[in-house]
Amino acid sequence: MNGLIYLSNVVTLDLDPEKCTGCRMCTIVCPHEVFVVENRKARIVQKDRCMECGACEKNCPDQAISVRSGVGCASGIINGLLRGTEPTCDCGSSGCC
Repeated sequence: MNGLIYLSNVVTLDLDPEKCTGCRMCTIVCPHEVFVVENRKARIVQKDRCMECGACEKNCPDQAISVRSGVGCASGIINGLLRGTEPTCDCGSSGCC
């Protein structure tokens, strides 16, 4: 991980350690190594690295993680504008785009 930070102190990522069973799925799917698992519980180690892609929330079998589209969505919109294509944030019907 190169340590890139998208925006400081704006990420909507939240982890409920009481629900976490330590399955490690968040560490597997997170592209920016935001999580570690220690003592059978996930822990957020660098929240500002989160691009709010939602992979951790969608793959957490314990529903211990929540995150709203935001910075990741903005990145998809910007990339679409730069490429001349539709936004790639895949917000669907949530209306964030």
